[in-house]
Amino acid sequence: MSPATVRLTPVGVFGGTFNPVHYGHLRSALELVQRLHLEQLRLMPCAVPPHREVPGCSAEHRAAMVELAVAGEASLACDTRELRRPGPSYTIDSLVELRGELGEGYSLCLVMGCDAVLQIADWHRWRELLDWAHIVVIARPGWQLPDSGEVAQWLQAHRLAGGEALRQRPAGGIVVEQLRPLAISSTEIREHLARGHSVRYLLPEPVLEYIQQHSLYQ
Repeated sequence: MSPATVRLTPVGVFGGTFNPVHYGHLRSALELVQRLHLEQLRLMPCAVPPHREVPGCSAEHRAAMVELAVAGEASLACDTRELRRPGPSYTIDSLVELRGELGEGYSLCLVMGCDAVLQIADWHRWRELLDWAHIVVIARPGWQLPDSGEVAQWLQAHRLAGGEALRQRPAGGIVVEQLRPLAISSTEIREHLARGHSVRYLLPEPVLEYIQQHSLYQ
């Protein structure tokens, strides 16, 4: 079979602190599953963020809320590997592990927002990411990808035309997908909770019940 006719099964991984997970995360995840025909998209809570302050809410609580949020949606799952690994939660380490588990018969897609791409040159071993996975960039109104410098050159060198190209090889390409804006932020939710305001309809009801049960973000 020639490389042009290869069709690999795509699996996505979407990392973040999810502090807490909300409908903005979940709607974007589901839209990517449908648009890119992913077999599954795994939400992967970051235990120890290398480039930001460690969240006050524990990784265990954040992962538990993700588990509750994706329950009942077969195309979404919670991946807790970074909770089981000591030290900073480097994405490259997770991709190496995932590739070892999936093998070469799957196309592995790392999902990240435009804000993360702008800072990617500060990531640990960032140039190796494409050795293990594709990158799917979520483009949102108000964000613009760099048009000069090493990151811009890197994006241009590996840019793919669309989602179908992700099925033709296991790693190495970059796809930019524009999704509907859903202006919800975890920071806003934490601020509302700290003030005693309602956050209903910003996140799933089971997640809200978990927050209340464990007195999080008070």
